[in-house]
Amino acid sequence: MSEPLGREAGTGMAPKESRLAVVGAGSMGAQIAQQAALHGLEVRIHDLSHEQLRRGLEANRSWLRRRVERGRLPAEEMEAALARVRPAVGLAEAVSDADLVIEAVVEDLEVKRSVFAELGRLAPEPAVLASNSSTIGVSRLADASGRPDRCCNMHFFYPPLVMDLVEVVKGPATSERTVERALAFARAMGRTPVLLRREIDGFIVNRILHMATQEAYRLLDAGVASFQDIDLAVEKGLGWPLGPFRLGDLTGLDVTYNARLQMYRTTGDPRYRPSPALEAKVRAGELGRKTGKGWYEYQRQES
Repeated sequence: MSEPLGREAGTGMAPKESRLAVVGAGSMGAQIAQQAALHGLEVRIHDLSHEQLRRGLEANRSWLRRRVERGRLPAEEMEAALARVRPAVGLAEAVSDADLVIEAVVEDLEVKRSVFAELGRLAPEPAVLASNSSTIGVSRLADASGRPDRCCNMHFFYPPLVMDLVEVVKGPATSERTVERALAFARAMGRTPVLLRREIDGFIVNRILHMATQEAYRLLDAGVASFQDIDLAVEKGLGWPLGPFRLGDLTGLDVTYNARLQMYRTTGDPRYRPSPALEAKVRAGELGRKTGKGWYEYQRQES
């Protein structure tokens, strides 16, 4: 196996491969970029929306400022980490010298295929091309790039600045070298990777989580218990830090709904059909913390 990439804590050693590009500056993409920068990697981030790019970088500053205020991060390290994330107006500018490109755009197959086609044209030939998607396996994207052996999934969990796990998923054409580099990059970013050697719908965590949360929604839809009591039962009885409805509010009910819908359409398995109660929330625009209301009510959060 190749030598792990990244700095050893306290050594000041620069990564051998340290150039990361992130495509998509929403909450996931922006935080993935910032997490890498906190560990010394140089990052270019691109989004078609200049306003989204600005909001993503501002949100990162807010996240890190809270760490400084709590004494968990020196102010000078915050400024250095923020400076390592450089916005790129054009995709070519963002990926021209990247060792790894992480796609974190909207969860839409055709949009992602279009991005991978552009990455195949614009990114350096040796670059690893990874999708952050939790529901669309790289086998459905890799051929668009023209270099399927260098494509994989690197699924981070929300919020990436907090959650430690990265699921690295090997597609049918993914090379062992690509897998090694993706695992090493995850470690260089201060995250713990797990490897799926075979692509499956939902990967590991969401496959298990979906089954548990779908059962919670079935109990709600059947009138067995309120969402508050289901959350309380799961938190107190199973030891989850958040019950399924609180967790949905945190990640975004639209994200939960779209992931369920994608799984249902992909597998045809009725167990993945989104709950009517969940669908009603999404249609009403009550998406959780980011809109101020989901299953619970919150103060409006920054984008």
